[in-house]
Amino acid sequence: MSAKKNTIQVEDLVTGYTDRNRRIPVTDSVTASLRSGELTCLLGPNGAGKSTLLKTLSAFLPPLSGKILINGRDLDGYPAEELAKVIGVVLTERLSLANMSVEELIGLGRSPYTGFWGALTESDRHIVDEAIALVKIENLRHRAVNTLSDGERQKVMIAKALAQETPVIFLDEPTAFLDYPSKVEIMQLLQSLSRLKDKTVFLSTHDLELALQIADRVWLIDKPHGVVIGTPEDLAFNGELGRYFDSDGVRFDPVTGLFCINRRPDRHIRLIGDNGRRTLVARALARNGIAIIEPTDESIADNDNDTCTVEITADGYRLNNDSILPTVEALIDAVDDMM
Repeated sequence: MSAKKNTIQVEDLVTGYTDRNRRIPVTDSVTASLRSGELTCLLGPNGAGKSTLLKTLSAFLPPLSGKILINGRDLDGYPAEELAKVIGVVLTERLSLANMSVEELIGLGRSPYTGFWGALTESDRHIVDEAIALVKIENLRHRAVNTLSDGERQKVMIAKALAQETPVIFLDEPTAFLDYPSKVEIMQLLQSLSRLKDKTVFLSTHDLELALQIADRVWLIDKPHGVVIGTPEDLAFNGELGRYFDSDGVRFDPVTGLFCINRRPDRHIRLIGDNGRRTLVARALARNGIAIIEPTDESIADNDNDTCTVEITADGYRLNNDSILPTVEALIDAVDDMM
């Protein structure tokens, strides 16, 4: 892998809109960089300004103030035809292309080099073939675009961006509307392409836990806190993920790297044994308002005469040294009857 380098730098960037000469800021004073060979995810709540920031970096919206540098050159200094050879953009809008094949759509990625109606050369066709192979959609090559599923369409649009041969690819919610396996597949594909082709890949997403597992770096954005940047692990350890996303209903657990629902238990039990099922059993109990007493919390048991003990065994679950309950459902029913 080649050495990573800063391809995009933003300095004191303020994004937003202008309405009748009145500035309406959305994100305020961002200073950051994006690097080649990395997948960076932009995370934040609705209305935080993710799409506005992406559109500004893509030159679809002018910045209210500040600088955007691409390879050390001001974004304003790129003519449109040259910028199309630097930045590829994949949006979530569904295309209405009734009579176009997948191969033809991916071929449009060569437009910055051929002109929109320009014929593809042998070299262009080779680049289209390579993009199709990289995304592994050879079976879709001759399909009509309007017959594709959402996941297939996203792969085709990523292949089109690859055919555009830009060092930078921006994607706005590329996993929206996809089932979970397809989300994982798309994110793994983008991570692989960033490394294999040394591209700068920057995307916005609401799939927090997936992004935290796959992203090299994360930009956290919201209006109260602004923008904070780091690896998922550093942002977990320093409390930033919790600061951005914790609420009355949910909290971020830096140990597991997962978002947990805050529950208010009204009952407590002891849970003994751990054969790989403890976490899931504890989750099922928590869903039913039952918390696990840890060794440091024995004072809870002292004040609760109805506290019982569940032992996880190879065959199921033993409640208060009674007979084995074979399933979690049976355990929950038995605890409900007892407590």
